[in-house]
Amino acid sequence: MDETLTRYRESIDNIDAALVFMLAERFKVTQAVGEYKATHDLPPADPGREERQIARLRQLALDANLDPDFTEKFLRFIIDEVIRHHERLREG
Repeated sequence: MDETLTRYRESIDNIDAALVFMLAERFKVTQAVGEYKATHDLPPADPGREERQIARLRQLALDANLDPDFTEKFLRFIIDEVIRHHERLREG
């Protein structure tokens, strides 16, 4: 196989691994947030915070020359999953 392509693919593999570990760490923290919300009778979702986060990450995407629509879809997917986890914690 082409050596240049191999190096690119190795870099992609490393980035994918880093993304998985970063997501795992993020979900550990959001799990703790969900437990805190459940024990303090707070709602599982915070629409105001979500909108601020989306706006902030859309701007970061623009700064990084990344499609902000893609970034928002990606973040929305993560937020929706976190909310599902928080709702399950509330249901006990």
